[in-house]
Amino acid sequence: MKILNRYERNNMSNQPTILIVEDDRPVRNLISMALKSRDYQVETSIDGKSAMLSLTGHAPDIMILDLGLPDIDGNEIIKKIREWSSLPIIVVSARSDERDKIDALDLGADDYITKPFSVDELLAHIRVAVRRLQYIHENTEKTSPEFKNGGLSIDYNAGLVTVYDEEVHLTPIEYKLLCIMAQNIGRVLTHNFILKEVWNNTLPNDTQSLRVYMASLRAKIEPILGDKIIQTHVGIGYRMIRI
Repeated sequence: MKILNRYERNNMSNQPTILIVEDDRPVRNLISMALKSRDYQVETSIDGKSAMLSLTGHAPDIMILDLGLPDIDGNEIIKKIREWSSLPIIVVSARSDERDKIDALDLGADDYITKPFSVDELLAHIRVAVRRLQYIHENTEKTSPEFKNGGLSIDYNAGLVTVYDEEVHLTPIEYKLLCIMAQNIGRVLTHNFILKEVWNNTLPNDTQSLRVYMASLRAKIEPILGDKIIQTHVGIGYRMIRI
């Protein structure tokens, strides 16, 4: 049974409810005050056990998650949540190694911010998550197999890509890459995730091939679109942004 979050129940009429999972009181209070001052609804948890209870009891729309919790490692929480929910998860952690970021994103986190961080940076990442929520909500009940983002359109039935009604000719690999980015709009997708989805593990860790195909895809779309639609997260992966 799917648990509806408040965003779905209220049909987007109110600001999203954000669950802050952070055992460090000063950091927790800083985030909480910053969000409340922007009229977000806020719930807080100090450990993994209470966070899991809040997820089922309060059904938040977005989670801000510290990895270094006193009872359960944050990566375990991500893994558990992804067994039953697509809740946007923004990791805020002191773990700054590239491997830590990749591990959390591969497990299903949507975004990763390294401590120390600025409030403005955090708010910008939350706005991305909110736009992703809006997109998911608007398209959940749609039967039309079409994706739109600004001037970009993908007709999944026809396998047709257009930018401002101009057809863009993509190779099969480029088309699959674009579809994966579109279906995960707003999420940072790691190199390994994309490689597995596109090449079914036949090219493990071949990030150079991925860079070549991604550069070719961008060159065909972004000049016509007049906007950069795919962000590069150096050493980690890519994200399609909503425009």
